[in-house]
Amino acid sequence: MTKRVRSHVDDLRGVGRLAVEATRGVMSLVEAIQVAIASGPAILGAPLEKPVKLATGLVYGYMKGVTKIVGAGVDLALEQLGPLLGSSAPGYERELVLAALNGVLGDYLEAQKNPLAIQMTLRRDGAPMSLVGATPKILVLVHGSCATDLMWTWKGHDHGAALARDLGYTPLYLQYNSGLHISTNGRKLAALIEETAATWPVPIEEIVLLGHSMGGLVSRSALHVANELGHSWRKQLRSVICLGSPHHGAPLERGGNWIDLLLGISRYSAPLGQLARIRSAGITDLRFGNVIDEHWEGRDRFDFAQDDRRPAPLPTDARCHAIAGTLSISATDAPQWDGMVPVNSALGIHATEPLTLAFPAEHRWTALGTGHLDLLGSAEVYAKLVSWLRPETAS
Repeated sequence: MTKRVRSHVDDLRGVGRLAVEATRGVMSLVEAIQVAIASGPAILGAPLEKPVKLATGLVYGYMKGVTKIVGAGVDLALEQLGPLLGSSAPGYERELVLAALNGVLGDYLEAQKNPLAIQMTLRRDGAPMSLVGATPKILVLVHGSCATDLMWTWKGHDHGAALARDLGYTPLYLQYNSGLHISTNGRKLAALIEETAATWPVPIEEIVLLGHSMGGLVSRSALHVANELGHSWRKQLRSVICLGSPHHGAPLERGGNWIDLLLGISRYSAPLGQLARIRSAGITDLRFGNVIDEHWEGRDRFDFAQDDRRPAPLPTDARCHAIAGTLSISATDAPQWDGMVPVNSALGIHATEPLTLAFPAEHRWTALGTGHLDLLGSAEVYAKLVSWLRPETAS
């Protein structure tokens, strides 16, 4: 029997099962996305924006007025939106929309078995992982909240591809539902690496984890699980590198502003900011940097309590590195953050000594004049990665 390929329309119709807000609110979201798509190229000033808003305003205004059952009106809206997005939105933009939706509502999507929920997998160039040309050196790249693995290519640069070219790594890009608890994704990642390592076609010499933002916390969580379960891949782990990871939280999470900034990357995903107040478990984990189940189990995740996490120390049998970004051009100028994550949080430094992560001084580095997302495309950041990973200079 031929397996049916899931289409754009199938994906989007899954939104009809999002009974998380009144139908009116979700319709407003759908309407905003449709306007973004149908308005024409942004580079031309979105020439069709005004007539599209007029037309959709009439249609959706009527639908909001007559719909009484949550979900029914959304299905009707998606009948209009699905074909349009499927034919008009570029593939990369569609990936951004799905990644953003999972970042905001991913725990709900997973619980409801919604077809929009992203399933964890390792990819290369946006396609299923291929072992053709595999080398003994594995590099697992873990993206951040509301993001996609395709965002590792930033302003024409990809740390994974460059490290493959210069140091012989085989880059594997993790795609995952960033709305789940960080410790849930950590458990899944640990198991996925164990499975991948067991079927690797050549003897493995080393494994490196490179995580951006939330990805660094997911990597740390995976190490914690692998240690507890005695996974064999831990013996091959050489380095863990975190780029702008909020080890001790990100203040923007408290107001939902984290979502506003991340979703603003694309005009197709920006309308999802309407759902910011329904922050997922993954995003609320970023308040203090929860990486193990104990950090969140039995707690109200919207309660602004004090940071009373049990320490989750770094492994001692692998080199651990932290890179922070700062918008400042001097190490002494304010503000000491990259626009999302404070420098001290990214470097693992905490006011309470037991919670401070033991990154060696030589394994902590701050990229001046570098924003949170620009850590992905910075030549200076890449040079630091090479200096840490090059065999003759690694320490």
